[in-house]
Amino acid sequence: MKNIALLFSLFTMLLCSCRSNTTKSDISAEMAYEGVNNYCHREYDWSIAETNPSIMSVTMGDETETEFQVVFRSYTGALVYFYVDKKSGSTRRVECVPSLGIENEAGTIDLHDYLEMSEKRK
Repeated sequence: MKNIALLFSLFTMLLCSCRSNTTKSDISAEMAYEGVNNYCHREYDWSIAETNPSIMSVTMGDETETEFQVVFRSYTGALVYFYVDKKSGSTRRVECVPSLGIENEAGTIDLHDYLEMSEKRK
């Protein structure tokens, strides 16, 4: 009986050590896109894009070791860059109007708040 318990313990330790380093709170590129897309559809008026959907968009931007960039383009030509921390989901926003040379920090959001929106719809 002791051998079975020891074998079970060793097997459990082996399985645990083979897990990936990804934790539940890690953010994937898909999650970054989904959360920002949910935020943009909730916070910005998309009615202007009903007749021409291509004038507004949410796209993936650059990626670094620590964050994903997701870009919202408005029908006005303004851009909002979302920088999503891969570990925490904390997301800072930078608004940019290229034609006027304006760029400013616009605050932060918690990406998890906008991932939950899609979970509630399921």
